[in-house]
Amino acid sequence: MSSRPLDLTRLKAFPLVERQSLTRLEEILIDPDSAPRHATEELRVAVHACAGAIIAARRRQAAVMLIYGAHLLRNGAALLLERMMAQGWLTHLATNGAGTIHDWEYAWLGQSTESVRHGVACGKFGTWDETGRNIHLALLAGALHEEGYGRALGRFIAEDGVELPDAESLRQAIRDDPDHPLTAARADLLAAMRCHLLQSGRHEVLHRFKHGSILAQAFRHGVSLSVHPGIGYDIIANHPMFNGAVIGRAGEQDFRVFGGAVEGLDGGVVLSIGSAIMGPQVFEKSLSCVNNLRLQQGRPVVAGHSIHVVDLQDGGRWDWTKGEPPKTNPAYYLRFCKSFARMGGALSYVQADNAQFVHHLYRELQRSSEPPR
Repeated sequence: MSSRPLDLTRLKAFPLVERQSLTRLEEILIDPDSAPRHATEELRVAVHACAGAIIAARRRQAAVMLIYGAHLLRNGAALLLERMMAQGWLTHLATNGAGTIHDWEYAWLGQSTESVRHGVACGKFGTWDETGRNIHLALLAGALHEEGYGRALGRFIAEDGVELPDAESLRQAIRDDPDHPLTAARADLLAAMRCHLLQSGRHEVLHRFKHGSILAQAFRHGVSLSVHPGIGYDIIANHPMFNGAVIGRAGEQDFRVFGGAVEGLDGGVVLSIGSAIMGPQVFEKSLSCVNNLRLQQGRPVVAGHSIHVVDLQDGGRWDWTKGEPPKTNPAYYLRFCKSFARMGGALSYVQADNAQFVHHLYRELQRSSEPPR
């Protein structure tokens, strides 16, 4: 029995202000100058080792990559990461689609998160007009400049909107040079302008809380931030403007951006904080690509890096510094440890609250050394 695909253009989207949001930005933001919560001895040891690795990496101009899940933002770490970016401790950040959705909602409304149970039952989960509309708008506009998801949305927030070209100029460019690399992006934007009544010219979208946006601060500080979305994973699929080609194009660009960061990882540091699936999955493919290209050029593979994984799960009660466990051990199936254990660098794992770890890490970096910039 075959099924007919849903016509998502018929979805009814609702104003975001009508949603009962569960978190408010000003209630969750952690003051970087405040004292962090008490740390266990295990956490202190892990933070000290991580800080030492970061300091050494930056002294040798190696990459320090932070891969984070949406909960790090939702737990209030945005200002801590802004300080670390401003001072040069982080050279690349990466997150998933959810990380950008909460980021945009906090930046625009100052609120985010919703009851999934209630929303799904009444057909409203994720169907918030401004969220889906503006993220698509940012990606559509950014594609014309070959910007990936992270840079396009970071610019959109930092600059409070975008400028759309004249529809006729898009048609003319497509007619004049159909083989141009931007033809598909131009066609997607043209179709969106026609179907969703998007006018040419300036689209002003004021983000009153952009200080709480990791994306905007990365853009402002010139730190690359890549986004690795999944089609149907995120609530922007629950919107009449949903376009998988637009999301995929932006994600494809950011996979290349992520690879560029991995290229500089010799002697560097990878921080995976609360990214149980996206982080290890994207990193292992990207590292393989980098090593493939290096070996073709007669260069050695990436080496000398350390990987520091932080999550709330207990790590399977396995000492991951000794490599991966046998398949008969349940810990073998913890991908956020297993995949990173195969990536050639020294792996350490600590079970901890993600924002608490980052808060202690920032304070340790402040005490231990002068910032690299």
